[in-house]
Amino acid sequence: MKPKHPDREILPVEVFAGTNLQASMLKSMLDDAQIYSFLKDDIMGTLNPWWTDPGGVGAVKVIVANRDLDEARDIVEKFRKNLQEN
Repeated sequence: MKPKHPDREILPVEVFAGTNLQASMLKSMLDDAQIYSFLKDDIMGTLNPWWTDPGGVGAVKVIVANRDLDEARDIVEKFRKNLQEN
């Protein structure tokens, strides 16, 4: 974990939305980089994706703190590029 910054408010930011498998893989990559993240709607997005997102696409979200956003974006960009290649 990174040190806390008392002068800066920490807010949750969505960095990715996809299937449960994709979101879990990305969360694992973020954890390896020591960036704390969590999945939003992981159970409901898997069971009833149309309830969490219109059309059911991108039903599971990956959330990080705004202080980790720059590092997380680099990892998310590499992850998306890898998804497009396959």
